[in-house]
Amino acid sequence: MQRNIVETAMGALVLAVALGFAFFFHTTAQIGDKDGYELKARFSKIDGLETGSPVKVSGIKIGRVLGLSLDPESYQAEVRMNIDNNVKLPRDTAAVIASAGLLDGKFLTLEPGGDDEMLGAGDFIEYTQSTPGLEQLLGQVIFSMTDKKDDAEKAPEKAPMP
Repeated sequence: MQRNIVETAMGALVLAVALGFAFFFHTTAQIGDKDGYELKARFSKIDGLETGSPVKVSGIKIGRVLGLSLDPESYQAEVRMNIDNNVKLPRDTAAVIASAGLLDGKFLTLEPGGDDEMLGAGDFIEYTQSTPGLEQLLGQVIFSMTDKKDDAEKAPEKAPMP
């Protein structure tokens, strides 16, 4: 009988700790509906960008990615994002997918323009730019190195001056 009480108490303690971690995670990860308005943008590719990724302006988080989908007509990736109500963005704002680092994920950075008219809820950001993947960048470096080597081999040798 004494053993059952100890096991029950330990089980209750484990559940309480698990609930505490779940609450902490929920509040720090900013999960759930937050005050803000929704904007959309279309990209040619969004490799590495995920639902929940941060949306930043000048390195400051102002929102998060709500969802990703494929536009059936243009075959472009459509990104829905939630932007803090306190942040008003000009209509000519540009959206760029940026990398947080080599091993980190991607995030969306917004570069505000100078337009007097502001984006409203449900509007599309017209100016977008996808970042090339790591494999593509490495391929370009390797390709440019082999081109330089080939050019050096094809160049005629200069005769020494007397």
